Amino acid sequence: MSNKAGTSQHSGTPGGPSAAVMATYARQDVVFERGEGSWLIDTDGHRYLDFGSGVAVNALGHAHPRLIAAVTEQAGKVWHTSNLYRVAGQEKLAERLAKVSFAERVFFCNSGAEACEGAIKTARRYQFVSGHPERCEIITFQGSFHGRTLATLAAAGNTKYLEGFGPDMPGFVWLPTGDRAAVEAAIGPTTAAIMIEPVQGEGGVRTIPAEDLKWLREITTKHGLLLVLDEVQTGMGRTGKLFAHEWAGITPDVMAVAKGIGGGFPIGAVLATAEAAKGMTAGTHGSTFGGNPLGTAVANAVLDVMLEPGFLDEVQQKASRLHQALARVKDEHPDLLLDIRGKGLLTGVRLAPPVGDVVKACMAEKLLTVGAGENVLRLLPPLNVTDAELSEAASRLSKALSHVAKASA
Repeated sequence: MSNKAGTSQHSGTPGGPSAAVMATYARQDVVFERGEGSWLIDTDGHRYLDFGSGVAVNALGHAHPRLIAAVTEQAGKVWHTSNLYRVAGQEKLAERLAKVSFAERVFFCNSGAEACEGAIKTARRYQFVSGHPERCEIITFQGSFHGRTLATLAAAGNTKYLEGFGPDMPGFVWLPTGDRAAVEAAIGPTTAAIMIEPVQGEGGVRTIPAEDLKWLREITTKHGLLLVLDEVQTGMGRTGKLFAHEWAGITPDVMAVAKGIGGGFPIGAVLATAEAAKGMTAGTHGSTFGGNPLGTAVANAVLDVMLEPGFLDEVQQKASRLHQALARVKDEHPDLLLDIRGKGLLTGVRLAPPVGDVVKACMAEKLLTVGAGENVLRLLPPLNVTDAELSEAASRLSKALSHVAKASA
């Protein structure tokens, strides 16, 4: 019997956090009750400029009218049927994703971790049905992040996240990014695929050069391996193209997407060529909630907006304006803001002071940001952010850096 004496009875209001919620996050002590575009409003009515976007999830900001209309209409019809039956919205979304990408087959799930796990299974299953069951190892790269399941944690090989969860799942080889000789040496008779993020978001907003992605495409084709891209954070317009690999002029065999595809509704997908997906037959994989009517209704609405003429061009223009604004902040604080990196509106600034201190200082300025590896601050505004909001974010970041400098003086 559990002893509840002394536990918090808070209900999750600003009076204090609830002890009933498992303490796996170092949460900021704020509760948001509504959102408008690029802004979140807390329970006290304070407005925050949201340049975290739920960690690149709210691609169209908060309370977008077309997303509200889509989920409201679908909610009045049917929410969930499971994948024991055909789902019209799922079939429509799959066809549309195939039309605008390299893919010919799509599997729907609920999250980025599930999408990456599905991509891993797809690659291994492909080799199995191709007569190479021994090919089950996947080459991955240091600094990557593919999710929080045991398999995706093992794929990234980050010891901080693996600690305390028992033996590492086998089947992954971790290599430094950009080391072509190491990749060549690691490819062997048990290698199934190479998996990489075009931009390592969690790892410090590190962009993989287009030349390296092209080379990985060549080397995987040469050795009969699959190229698997994790575009959970980089996909769905975040870099200024629908998918980040388009900048390199390549196509993968398998790709994981999530986050922005649902605009805030939990949905993910595994995209693959027909050849790469040939082993994913009935019974090999599944998801109870994946691709349900609610999720696919919202995702179709997101796609409606993102595929409008000029939308992605505007993302690229906004990214340029954000980088220009951040360059001015760097000029104001050259000893604090060391460099600007990233692609499109997946932007990072490497800092001299601890990133956690800057995140808190930004919070005090009512600017929401996200930390990353290599002491990098991520700025992930909605893709439909306004120019005025970009300028305002840069101004608030500058003020936050001034406060951090003053506090450490």
